[in-house]
Amino acid sequence: MDRTTQKFFRYLELEKRYSIHTIENYRIDLNQFNRFLTHLNDGYDISWERVTHRDIRAFLMELHEKGLGRRSIARKVATLKSFFRYLEIIGETEQSIASAIKMPKFEKKLPEFLTADEVSEIILSVKGQGFEAVRDRAVLELFYACGLRLSELINLKMEHLILREKALRIHGKGNKQRIVPLGDMALKALEAYLNLRPSVALPSTNEVFVLASGKKMYPMAVQRLVKKYIQQVVRNTKAHPHILRHSYATHLLNNGANIRVVKDLLGHENLSTTQVYTHLSIEHLQNVYKNAHKRASQKKS
Repeated sequence: MDRTTQKFFRYLELEKRYSIHTIENYRIDLNQFNRFLTHLNDGYDISWERVTHRDIRAFLMELHEKGLGRRSIARKVATLKSFFRYLEIIGETEQSIASAIKMPKFEKKLPEFLTADEVSEIILSVKGQGFEAVRDRAVLELFYACGLRLSELINLKMEHLILREKALRIHGKGNKQRIVPLGDMALKALEAYLNLRPSVALPSTNEVFVLASGKKMYPMAVQRLVKKYIQQVVRNTKAHPHILRHSYATHLLNNGANIRVVKDLLGHENLSTTQVYTHLSIEHLQNVYKNAHKRASQKKS
């Protein structure tokens, strides 16, 4: 890896505050593009300032011919845009050649969500008062009551709890912090879990949610427990933690919450990311209207 790309990754980490996962994806994309350029140049390395708009288009065309999906191509376009914009900032290039590359168009899929009754039934399906049952109940409550991402729940630490004010301090993407309110039912479930946690958690573990071994929970363990309880109640749906986040956002909007408030609660950087949930909200309103209004739909006599 050349010094320019090394500096770029440090820039993403220190200035942009990107996650390790995002930086690794950027690294994969740039390495792939670099290999393509070397092949295009008959095995010789090519300096970044000599890369042309045509080289980038040829790279994207090759990805398309190999059958790579539009979303994957879009991520690589985002990587190249970001990298060549950085080269422009540090004076390596006079103009960002990647700025002219258009993102591939693809249809936005509406996120799946559960009804409020389904969520309640899922949480009630957690039986018992043992450590794991109490913990699982608290996990499900927090996913739905706070709209947390999987990584946010796993990395939630004891000092992030503001129980006196019924709130959590969440460290989201890019290490951006936000405060989210904690409902009464979620607070009750969390306090029940915290009463049992000291007898299980290892002294060195500061994360809120732990395994029965006392160690910090890991993504697959949380995914498995969420999938288990969701599939006991709802069939033919994507049983992953994010569906509870989708449900949280959808239910807030359906009940009249301001979209900008929902954006802040979810930790979205752009309002456009939150607006996907307004489609679900509008669909809900249309169904209510059709069912409630006599002249909303034409019925055969």
